[in-house]
Amino acid sequence: MQQRDGSLISALLVERLGYERRGLHERAAMVTKTLRDLGYVEQDGVTETATVEPAAERAVKRRVKKRGE
Repeated sequence: MQQRDGSLISALLVERLGYERRGLHERAAMVTKTLRDLGYVEQDGVTETATVEPAAERAVKRRVKKRGE
């Protein structure tokens, strides 16, 4: 039963996210109520999001000094 509830909650979270992205806030609120009825408690904190560009540094070659500089 626990696994079934977990997959139902996962499916509802995905459904709610889709509604929020499309601007259907009333539907998202209905899904949130259903999640609460199932005993799901939202965690406060930082939510990870994808970024367009990676935050990795790139290696840069040093400029070679020419003779006479």
